[in-house]
Amino acid sequence: MNPSFPAAPVVERAAEPTEANIRELVYAFYDRVRADPLLGPVFDATLAGRWDDHLPKMCTFWASLVLGAKQYRGNVQQAHQPLEGIEPQHFSRWLYLFLDTVETRYEPVAAIRFMEPALRIAQSLQLSRFGWDYKIPAEQQALLERVAPKRQPREEEPQLPARPAGEPFPARIIGRARDQ
Repeated sequence: MNPSFPAAPVVERAAEPTEANIRELVYAFYDRVRADPLLGPVFDATLAGRWDDHLPKMCTFWASLVLGAKQYRGNVQQAHQPLEGIEPQHFSRWLYLFLDTVETRYEPVAAIRFMEPALRIAQSLQLSRFGWDYKIPAEQQALLERVAPKRQPREEEPQLPARPAGEPFPARIIGRARDQ
């Protein structure tokens, strides 16, 4: 993916996610996070002494999303709000490491089952943290374009108008502006 980041170890790629290989994914990913010079200190400051509690929760979280297990009980937004010092580059690095780890462990069809929710969650966390005018960093935009499904619009599909800067959806949201 990107030569400036250490590569994920090579393992046999799974055709389908299972609880067992999701656990392996989560533990391998967080090993990379902890070793990362940008992310490691942020995660260690928050999870010092609590990694043994956190990792099983992450396994349950991803199994709930990918397998539909519905066992995870928690609020992703709320859990990430108190984190201090988080900047856009932290999200880009997290996504890079996660997507790279997923891509090395799953066949493409299975990998998408992780990538799509990871991208949605990251975007949601970024919008809530940095506001509606937030511009996704170039390296993260490159990740989005790389995993986004490529399809040509059919002629009968209506084309949505271009969005003005700071407007994340194709239609304006009705309500009070943030600066009112």
